[in-house]
Amino acid sequence: MAHTREDLTFDSAGTALAGWLYRPAEADAGRVPCVVMAHGFSATRRDGLEPYAERFADAGLGVLLFDYRGFGDSGGEDRQVIDVRGQQEDYRAAIRCAARVPWVDAARIALFGSSFSGGHVIDVAARDAQIAAVVSQAPFADGLVQLRVSPPKVAVRATVDALLDAGGALLGRPPRTIPAVGPPGSYAVMTAPEAEPGFAAITGEDSRWRNAVGARVMLQVGTFRPIASAAKVACPLLVCVCDADATTPPDPAARMAERAPRGEVVRYPIGHFDIYTGAAFERAVADQLAFLRRALLPAAAPEPVAAARG
Repeated sequence: MAHTREDLTFDSAGTALAGWLYRPAEADAGRVPCVVMAHGFSATRRDGLEPYAERFADAGLGVLLFDYRGFGDSGGEDRQVIDVRGQQEDYRAAIRCAARVPWVDAARIALFGSSFSGGHVIDVAARDAQIAAVVSQAPFADGLVQLRVSPPKVAVRATVDALLDAGGALLGRPPRTIPAVGPPGSYAVMTAPEAEPGFAAITGEDSRWRNAVGARVMLQVGTFRPIASAAKVACPLLVCVCDADATTPPDPAARMAERAPRGEVVRYPIGHFDIYTGAAFERAVADQLAFLRRALLPAAAPEPVAAARG
């Protein structure tokens, strides 16, 4: 293993966030780029992202992988509450933390996001011209499209619970939660046939994942539209699209890449959760490393990312 990993905590708006800092062997010889990573909807840093972080670090990149406020090992109350602005502020805090690491080159910080965080990294990079590269994997790209593919009965019930949760929050009540994932026909945020087995595949024995989210997040889904920010992402952007994705629609993700001035798309004939494991993971991480080497290690030999995968 050509890297080491250490625990660290850093502050985000007064909340202590938990992270893992991966130091590559190349850091012994000078400053190296760093990839800042966080999980998707309701998940933690222990759920499917460690293999990506390890591969990036073994390739000579530093990595800061962290949990959002209220999730996993991070602090914060209320627990299990997803707030779009708050999670994006956590990304910005992680960027600041990475930039202070002595062996990190602050001019070569990249962002990696998957699923819901695949949207966060677009919004964050659109507002930070110092970001050197972005990888957005199976991303949540357009909340308006997302709402249209949600089962109507689930959408109506979730809206009612969201209003009750938001009202309760104003009165200081604990979060009113709903399941993040469930089988088709059940009441949960994600009910595609791939969702329940997909989470089972990425949550191991050491996972801190809980199948619950504050219902109030459903009031933010429709207005969360990273596709609208894509044109302002000035750095190189790689969007990894899963064409059989039944959880985050693939077409808006591809359009998001097209809107970015330096956007690239690589497409895979797989579902939303397939990209975390097995042969699909191997293909995706190889493409991502090729992209990150070109964007962050200009002396490296060119390794073009394929435009499509059959």
